[in-house]
Amino acid sequence: MRIITWNVNGLRAVEKKWEIQNLVSSYDPDIIVMQEIKGTPDKFSVFLNSPDPYLAYYNPAEKPGYAGTGVWIHSRVLLTHDVSFLSSFPLDPTANEGRVAHTVLTNNITQKVTDIFGIYFPNWGKSEEAWQGKLVFYREFSAYVDTLRAAWHSVLWGGDINCAHHPIDLARPEANDGKIGFHPLERSWMDSCVADGWNDIWREANPGVAEIYSWWDPVTRSRDRNVGWRIDALWGDVSIVAKTKKIEYLQNQMGSDHCPMMIDIIL
Repeated sequence: MRIITWNVNGLRAVEKKWEIQNLVSSYDPDIIVMQEIKGTPDKFSVFLNSPDPYLAYYNPAEKPGYAGTGVWIHSRVLLTHDVSFLSSFPLDPTANEGRVAHTVLTNNITQKVTDIFGIYFPNWGKSEEAWQGKLVFYREFSAYVDTLRAAWHSVLWGGDINCAHHPIDLARPEANDGKIGFHPLERSWMDSCVADGWNDIWREANPGVAEIYSWWDPVTRSRDRNVGWRIDALWGDVSIVAKTKKIEYLQNQMGSDHCPMMIDIIL
């Protein structure tokens, strides 16, 4: 199964640029998870609401033009799996912001359950209250995926993490040390995920590889100079890592200030 995650930074904008169409035709994914759709289905085109041969599920934010997530699932997935879509998790402090797209796949033969999360993790450097909310989101999300794993589900989670884990994951670590997006408390949460048996799948496959980023500041045109941050990622436990056949950043895909990420995995 081929899964792509992408912070589109406005789904209608990437449609207008023909970039979501290019992504589909170039890579033929089974599932696309999107962050920052920045819109609601009633404002979307016919294509975005019915992107044949995909089924589209959206979790928009209550605030217009803000955040939101979505999932497109190819019709062929329905031949092998039962599919359900969830838009939050218990005790999610951001439920009205549409930050969670949770797809549950149940293999029709083995009955094995796989949970796929595409998440727009909070940035929240705007206030102390917002910052504390981000830490609550981390804690509650970790508790939830740990519960799913304990129930013998396979769990693949990620999207726009909104944090670079290690100095190798951003072009200018010294200049950004201690700032939101590279703060010790954010990074320590990621350390705790590793300690708890979760793996940054791309980094696991590419130890020591530098200068691979997924977000570039559009104001300074930093993509032209590859001065970026690797803040988009996919995480899973050892069973997910073992089932992964390919994982890469699609850095040539335009349309957003983020590039997509693609994983080929046996489910």
